[in-house]
Amino acid sequence: MLIQQVELFLIEQQLRIPFKTSYGLYENRETIIVKLTDASGTVGFGEVVAFSEPWYTAETIQTSLHILQDFLIPTILNKVFTHPSEVAETLNIFKGNPMAKAGIEGAYWDLFSKKKDISLAKALGGMKEEIPVGVVVSMNEPEVMLQQIERFQIEGYERFKIKVSKQNDYEVISKIRDKFPTISLMIDANSDYTLNDIEQLKRLDQFKLLMIEQPFGDRDFMDHAILQKEIATPICLDESIYSLEDVEIAFALQACKIITIKPGRVGGLTESLKIHDYCVENNMPVWVGGMIETGISRIQNVALASLAGFTIPGDISASSRHWEQDIIYPEVKLENGKVKVPNGVGLGITVNEERIKNLSKKVFKF
Repeated sequence: MLIQQVELFLIEQQLRIPFKTSYGLYENRETIIVKLTDASGTVGFGEVVAFSEPWYTAETIQTSLHILQDFLIPTILNKVFTHPSEVAETLNIFKGNPMAKAGIEGAYWDLFSKKKDISLAKALGGMKEEIPVGVVVSMNEPEVMLQQIERFQIEGYERFKIKVSKQNDYEVISKIRDKFPTISLMIDANSDYTLNDIEQLKRLDQFKLLMIEQPFGDRDFMDHAILQKEIATPICLDESIYSLEDVEIAFALQACKIITIKPGRVGGLTESLKIHDYCVENNMPVWVGGMIETGISRIQNVALASLAGFTIPGDISASSRHWEQDIIYPEVKLENGKVKVPNGVGLGITVNEERIKNLSKKVFKF
């Protein structure tokens, strides 16, 4: 397939409900939508899920635009590729910038699947027709969080991730456990803790949490290994995992017991598959994480989560969790606590290009 044209759409949408973490408060979400067109006119869509600020990772929307325009797009434009893994390998001549790379590679996976006349899930090796999903509850007053959990439970979500900080963790978790003693509960403080907080973290064992996600900094593998030996609750690494090599380091050090894969964070679906396979071979539970993304990335995540090795419900909530209107149709919907895996060709949904154009702050064509 010859990539004949690349288009970038910088869009911004208001979140239905502001989303707060230990990093900060999100009220609006910028996103870059990538559209690839091959010589036959077939198109594929991807998404760059970097945030506007360098809180979660060093990448931002603006740095991604720079890398895409000046390096990645010139490298793939008017080039012939036969498989998305070739795109990933080609882009890896440049260091870092996994989210920018994932936007290009994800669009090529959609294009590749369409040319093969199969669904993205099938192209990735997925086997499930539907997947159980979890939901993230952003940081707020405990009473508000309790109300949100109750509503999400009624909607059918099977796993609840609670955003906390080390200032409020015990108070929030104890109130949630008092009201919901049996729900599948995990916490995420987005690297808010340090080794000095070990005793505080050990107190949380009593709540029988599914996991504690990324308690320390993203490169603190040794510290995570020390902590995992001290606590019964499994540690899950998120921001620490940029590649298969990072997973191998975490496994060798016994720095965690669970891995979350976010395709944008690891550079795309090709690397996600490598991590999935390694975790399955080494009996390490793995799940798919979310990035407050649009339906394009959300459907990619659904397709990835359809692989057999993903045994924990991922952060793949319904479109209505964040948006009044998504940029795809049909939107991602929850049915009896699960999301159906699209079986149409490519992403298996229709991208609303008119809405993308209306939301666009800038458009670039190459």
